[in-house]
Amino acid sequence: MAAELILEFEGVTTKEYEAVNAALGIDMSSGKGDWPDGLQTHAAGLNENGDLVVIEVWDTPDHQARFMEGRLGEALAKGGITGPPSRITWIELVAHHRPGG
Repeated sequence: MAAELILEFEGVTTKEYEAVNAALGIDMSSGKGDWPDGLQTHAAGLNENGDLVVIEVWDTPDHQARFMEGRLGEALAKGGITGPPSRITWIELVAHHRPGG
């Protein structure tokens, strides 16, 4: 079964998020671009403190690790995110559905 990843970035806003996606070659407004292998779902938004939260579902945590080691680490730096997330949570899913899709 797939695994869900929740990343919380204290002090990071949509400005940095958009810069990281530009470095990755992903257009969030259209959903088109060079998405990583093994990524099933991606969502992002700001929490009640105005900090960025990213929620993803991956085929396996290894897929996400390869993406981080390959393209994501460099894109984060280009987007101005130089430190690690303030919180990382992995959830082993027992269910994952996309109703209507």
